[in-house]
Amino acid sequence: MLFFDRGLLAIGNILFLTGLAFVIGLERTFRFFFQKHKLRGSGAFIGGIVVVLLGWPAIGMLVEIYGFVYLFGGFLPVAVNFLRRVPVIGMLLNMPGISMLVNKIGEPQGMV
Repeated sequence: MLFFDRGLLAIGNILFLTGLAFVIGLERTFRFFFQKHKLRGSGAFIGGIVVVLLGWPAIGMLVEIYGFVYLFGGFLPVAVNFLRRVPVIGMLLNMPGISMLVNKIGEPQGMV
């Protein structure tokens, strides 16, 4: 039930953005979100935060997920290939049902 609490989601979004700013710096965070080719993802992510704050957490989360995937989609193959090398997680990712989905996510965008 607390998964869709708008206060907790707002705190999580704020902590995500501040954590990103602390890790890569404030200027680089601003440049990352406002690159011309990433404006759609940034708009969706920030719009999802606004929708959550307005009181529709489920719809806001869906919009945020779309924006997050659009923003960080190029990083997903790198993350998947890293997770495949982690001992226990790599074994889980190689299971028959999961491996098809992981292989689809782990493909580089230009090689499809």
